[in-house]
Amino acid sequence: MDEDTSKDIRRLLKTFGVKADQAIVTHLKETAVRPLKVRIVLEDLTEYPLANTPRLHLEVEGEIRE
Repeated sequence: MDEDTSKDIRRLLKTFGVKADQAIVTHLKETAVRPLKVRIVLEDLTEYPLANTPRLHLEVEGEIRE
């Protein structure tokens, strides 16, 4: 993997992390339900030429406590 690819990945993950943090904090301020159960999904949106091409898919679940 080249340096540009690594930079693209890091930039995307950093942007997601900042936006996700802001969204979660806002949601926690607006609701009284704890723990907050969340699922983070990484979904591949690439249009592949072959229908049977494996797609990137990752799910992480967890709880955010008080």
